[in-house]
Amino acid sequence: MSQILLRSINKSYDGATQVLHDVSMEIEDGEFIVIVGPSGCGKSTLLRLIAGLEACQDGEIVIAGQRANEQLPQHRDIAMIFQNYALYPHLTVRENIAFGLELRKVPKRERNQRALEVARTLQLEPYLDRKPGALSGGQRQRVAMGRAIARNTSTFLMDEPLSNLDNALRVAMRTEIKALHRQLGATIIYVTHDQTEALSLADRIAVMKGGYLQQFDTPEAIYDRPANQFVASFLGMPPMNFLPVDKVPFWQGELGIEIGLRPEALSINRDGSGMSSLPGRIVLSEMTGSDVILHCETEAGRLTLIEERNRLSGGSGDVLIHVDLDRAHFFHGDSGARLDLA
Repeated sequence: MSQILLRSINKSYDGATQVLHDVSMEIEDGEFIVIVGPSGCGKSTLLRLIAGLEACQDGEIVIAGQRANEQLPQHRDIAMIFQNYALYPHLTVRENIAFGLELRKVPKRERNQRALEVARTLQLEPYLDRKPGALSGGQRQRVAMGRAIARNTSTFLMDEPLSNLDNALRVAMRTEIKALHRQLGATIIYVTHDQTEALSLADRIAVMKGGYLQQFDTPEAIYDRPANQFVASFLGMPPMNFLPVDKVPFWQGELGIEIGLRPEALSINRDGSGMSSLPGRIVLSEMTGSDVILHCETEAGRLTLIEERNRLSGGSGDVLIHVDLDRAHFFHGDSGARLDLA
């Protein structure tokens, strides 16, 4: 069992700079949780508190039913994987994977067997006698994961583990990490600033800003019903468009709100029909393969939408943009909180 409870966690440095504000989460056994947010939002600090690498000044951390605030890191049954791999350059892959077992005085034959089993799982068997300097970035990351797996721990904490990899390798490693989670059934808490990683990996996502937890829910719920304007803008690519309602000529509802429109809620109106349309001009087009991202200027503000490339006759010029108000989101003009308008 590896349920983790965070109850009203606060953290400050030197008694002045507060980096976490009353953060509470309930993480179930076997969940894949992704903590996401911009740099400096407190996500890595929260991970270090769970690991025991930093002291929890206020609030309570409960791991597997036991209060963990005073527990040393080695007593928490948690393995941590860092973005810089933290491998020993003078040790082979086999020795790096088995290093934690050696510290626990596990007999050499047993730890070598365990290292072999883990290497097979991570497709590292051909590299067991190589040293980290002879490996690619993706292989080194798998060795770091293997060292954590070898401990037979119930919880893995991953702090930006893919940030040093190129884009193609990041995609491949995301697939491997997701498959590994299904295979191990362990609890994983994964920190990233990459919203694509968050949406593709997580069972649930914790979105943070300025040390505050903004929303904690499934990827689908956060994408479809963001709690506030920050969450709506942070998750989704291209990001959500926002328009003040007083700039939208066909809007008939209340004032003092912002309309949020994901790119898929917008389209080129080719026949001029319907009332919910805005005249605009394409100022930039970006081909992404079969689709084209269009950036358009309108009197209400700049809008970004996606069109199929084979349906687009040109990448510039005047257009009429259809707005699907049934797919619109609404936010309070001052606080940014979500509004549910009937």
